[in-house]
Amino acid sequence: MGKILEIKNATKRFGGLVANEAVTFDVEEGEIVGVVGPNGAGKTTLFNSISGAHTLTEGNVIFKGKDITSMKPYDICKLGIGRTFQIPQSLNDMMVYENVLVGALCKRHNIEEAMKHVDQILELCGMLDMKYVYAGKLNVPQKKRLEIARAMATDPELLLLDETMAGLTATERKDAVNLIKKINTMGVAILTIEHNMDVVMNVSRRVVVLVSGKVLVVGSPDEVTSNQEVINAYLGGGAKKDE
Repeated sequence: MGKILEIKNATKRFGGLVANEAVTFDVEEGEIVGVVGPNGAGKTTLFNSISGAHTLTEGNVIFKGKDITSMKPYDICKLGIGRTFQIPQSLNDMMVYENVLVGALCKRHNIEEAMKHVDQILELCGMLDMKYVYAGKLNVPQKKRLEIARAMATDPELLLLDETMAGLTATERKDAVNLIKKINTMGVAILTIEHNMDVVMNVSRRVVVLVSGKVLVVGSPDEVTSNQEVINAYLGGGAKKDE
């Protein structure tokens, strides 16, 4: 497998604050990579740099061999990177299908073709029966699924998931994990920010640990959870476990 994403010495500063410093790792085609670390470690900042929400101060983001460091979010999305947000960004005054249609129209200009794609994505995400429900009426787990559905509607080759499991019950997390695995079997590589270590162990082939904006270690889930530096910096500080 080739590398679909390469993060090279990614540094992001906000004035005197260094949110990410010389972050370097890669994601292979079809791989699920977890990103973990304490609050304030720079995880979401990294996602924002990958997706074009802001530009790196130093370093590069390479997607499928192309430098996308300075590209705009819409163009990055069209290239094949979809993302969700830690706080769902649903369009609450629009119906579920309209929210997903926004994603589908990223690469499609024929409305009938786009609508067929919307139905396929809603079925994939278990939301077809909510097609005509206003997004503002959805609960947290449903809004999380809607985030994934809208991102998947853009036909991503790489999906960025920002704390999909936050606020979910154990049963809801199990359902979300099954959806992530199903999406991955479709050939979509996934980079996921996650605090729940049981989920990370379950879905990830490799894990990136960020601490204070820097990469502490990259390795398999077993390697990461047995690493003493990780235990001291993160796991010992209250990694969440299923109840």
